[in-house]
Amino acid sequence: MFASPILGLLCWAIVSYASYMLEPTSMPFGARSVEWIRADVPFGDSLVDKVEHVYYTANAPKKGGRAPKSLPAVGLSLKRRTHGAAWPPSIKTVFAHPLAGEGIWKPTGPSVDGGPPVLVATFRPEAEYPELLAYVAWFDHTRSAIGYYPGRYEPPNAAVRGPLMVPDSQRWRLLATFNGGFTYEDGENGSTVNGHVNEPLKDGKATLLTYRDGRVAIVKWSGGPNPGPEVAWARQSLAPIVWNRRLNPELNEDPNSPEWGFTLGGVTRVWRTGVGIDRRGNLIFVAAEGQTVISIAKILQHVGAVRAMEFDINAEWHTLITYTYGNRLIPRLVEPQSQQSPERYLVPDDRDFFAVYKRLPGPITDPLK
Repeated sequence: MFASPILGLLCWAIVSYASYMLEPTSMPFGARSVEWIRADVPFGDSLVDKVEHVYYTANAPKKGGRAPKSLPAVGLSLKRRTHGAAWPPSIKTVFAHPLAGEGIWKPTGPSVDGGPPVLVATFRPEAEYPELLAYVAWFDHTRSAIGYYPGRYEPPNAAVRGPLMVPDSQRWRLLATFNGGFTYEDGENGSTVNGHVNEPLKDGKATLLTYRDGRVAIVKWSGGPNPGPEVAWARQSLAPIVWNRRLNPELNEDPNSPEWGFTLGGVTRVWRTGVGIDRRGNLIFVAAEGQTVISIAKILQHVGAVRAMEFDINAEWHTLITYTYGNRLIPRLVEPQSQQSPERYLVPDDRDFFAVYKRLPGPITDPLK
C-alpha cells in the first residue's frame, strides 16, 4: 500500500541528486551533496543548518586552548634579506614568548627587480585563543600586478566569462592566487573587468580595484555602475571593515545578522579572509581560522592595513596559493585547506578569484583568454 509513494520519492531523489551532482562544478563531493540537500530537499536548508550548528558549535575554538609548539612552514628559507627592497616591518607578536619565526616575512619565489614581489608570514593573533593562527600575504605593488577572473558561476552575469582559471598564457609569470569576496547572492556585490560590467557596482560598498597604471586601492564606491576606462577591474564585498586605520563601528558578532556573512552552523568563529591596503599602497591578504568579523578586521589592522574589507568566509572557500618553478609550475597552499586542492585555480573553478603576477611594463589589463 505504501510501496508506490516510497518508490516514487526514492526515484525523485535519485534523479534530483544525479542531475544536481552531474552539473559542472569544482566543489568537493561532500560539500556539493550538502548543497543539494539545501537546494532540492524539502526543509533541507533548516535540516542542514541544525546539523551544522551542532557540529561547528562542538568544534568551535575554546578560550585558553593549547598553543602549538611550532608554526607551519610557509614561504622559502630566508638566507639573507634583499637590501634596497621596501619590506613591510615584521608583524608584532601578541605573545610575550613568540614561536620561532612568528611574524617574520618570507619570500615565496624568485626576486623581481631586486626584491621579493610576494611575502608570507604566520602569527597567533589573539592571546585568548593561542591555538589559532593567521596566514598573511603581502604583495609589492611595484613588482606585481593583480588580475581578477570570473569563475563558472560567480559572478552570475559575467560579461566575459573567460577561462575560469589562470590562463595558460600567463602562468609563466604567476606568483600567487587567492579567493574572491562574498557571492553576489549574499551581498549584491558588483564587479567589472576591462570596462565590462558583470553586476553593476553599488554605492557605499567596499571595492577592491586596480587602475590601469597598476595602483591597487580599496575605496567606498560612489561612482555609478561602471568605474570607467581608467580601472582595469573592480570587485566589491560588503562594507569596509577598516577605514583610515580604524575598525568600522558598525561591526558586530551577531551570528543571526546577515550583513557580515552567513556562517556555517550560525556560529560566529569560522574561517575568514580579508584584504587590506597598507600605507604604501601594497595589498595584504589574510586567511585565519576561528575568526569573527571583528577579529579578522583587527588582524588586518594589526598587520598594517589602513583600509580593509572582508572576503569569503567558511571552511570551503578560503584559499591562498603561492607558486614556484622547477620543471613545471608548482603550487603550494599557504594555509591548511582540506577541501580545496593546490591546483584549484589551475583548473576551472566555480567562483571568481585573483591572480598575482610578475609585473610587466605598460598598462594593466586582465588577459581573459
